[in-house]
Amino acid sequence: MSFGALSDIKILDLTQMLSGPYATQMLADQGAEVIKIEPPRGDMIRPAGPFRADDKDKTHGAYFQSVNRNKRGICLDLKTEAGKDVLKRLVRDADVLVENFRAGVMEKLGLSYETLIAENPKLVYGALRGFGDPRTGESPYTNWPAYDVTAQAMGGLIGITGADEDSPTKIGPGLGDIIPGMMLSFGILAALHHAQKTGQGQFVDVAMTDSILAVCERIIYQHSIDGSVPKPEGNFHPFLCPFGLYPARDGWVTIAAPRDEFFEMLAKNLDADDLLEDPRFAGQLARIQNKDALNARLCELTKLHSKAALTEMLGGLLPYGPVMTMAELPDDPHIKSREMIVDIEQPGSARPLSVAGVPVKMSETPGGVHTRAPGKGEHGDEILKEASFSEAEIAELRDAGAFG
Repeated sequence: MSFGALSDIKILDLTQMLSGPYATQMLADQGAEVIKIEPPRGDMIRPAGPFRADDKDKTHGAYFQSVNRNKRGICLDLKTEAGKDVLKRLVRDADVLVENFRAGVMEKLGLSYETLIAENPKLVYGALRGFGDPRTGESPYTNWPAYDVTAQAMGGLIGITGADEDSPTKIGPGLGDIIPGMMLSFGILAALHHAQKTGQGQFVDVAMTDSILAVCERIIYQHSIDGSVPKPEGNFHPFLCPFGLYPARDGWVTIAAPRDEFFEMLAKNLDADDLLEDPRFAGQLARIQNKDALNARLCELTKLHSKAALTEMLGGLLPYGPVMTMAELPDDPHIKSREMIVDIEQPGSARPLSVAGVPVKMSETPGGVHTRAPGKGEHGDEILKEASFSEAEIAELRDAGAFG
């Protein structure tokens, strides 16, 4: 199936877990042909689940499905010479290869960037690691393994997240994986643009820790300005007020009204003229200097009302939004109209699986979620035939253990 702005791009995807597959999924969602190359045992997250009670197959854990849709799959045993030869041959006709192994793994396999770019000088080689690759900057942590929580911690995110400075908190979603994946997809597209202009491929290196520090940019300039060491500040902003999370009678809402016109509108719609009469809150600078008092008063006001009532009072007038849970999101008219929850086939279960939709909307070349994640090696023969392998060659490769 051909669709999207990237339908002419072929990507060999050696990635596993979350960070790398998220990067290639973003490209697949915009139409790139992504061939997921798994070892004979399969991606490590295949059996991780969760699974439905009626799932007979247990081959497509929801974690795996969520970040491997729109891809085709083949198994290769890259520890065999036959498997390595297949990869090299596939590389000759590919635009991109992506992997997220620890530094040195591909070198030990005899499949380094230098080896593969000799097969295809236009190849864009994307690598995602905890602390980067020595080719672009030697790190003392190069050989350290890393997961999401490692990057959140060492990139500065956990250090500014939590109820207070004594309660650092991990961010809920795996941003230590997902943000680096997003950065890698951007880097790959930038390198592809260069390759299409010049015929020259290159090595694209993304470190998980670097990516997290980049999105924590505020702490860097804060420290540069006044030497401060930003700490967790709970649900409010360090130098904007009101800006944060406020209690409702039946949950929580967000309000961001630091500008004078928004603040005046907030006070009037909450029937709180005292906020406008209090000199401590007259102007943005005064409000931030007295943010504790202002936030305390706003909490008293908001918790008198339900989320629905606050939405009626404030929604659309100023930056405001109720805190949504998965009990509420599927029925939200915005989520529905933007197709941000979509269903895909769930092998082994009678019911489809819901996954996140495509957030990047394109007017002329729309992306989309068209196919479930591949079964282990599901499209192997098909992919090899398209790469001009004969039936006899495929049989020989199978006998030689290329596919495990």
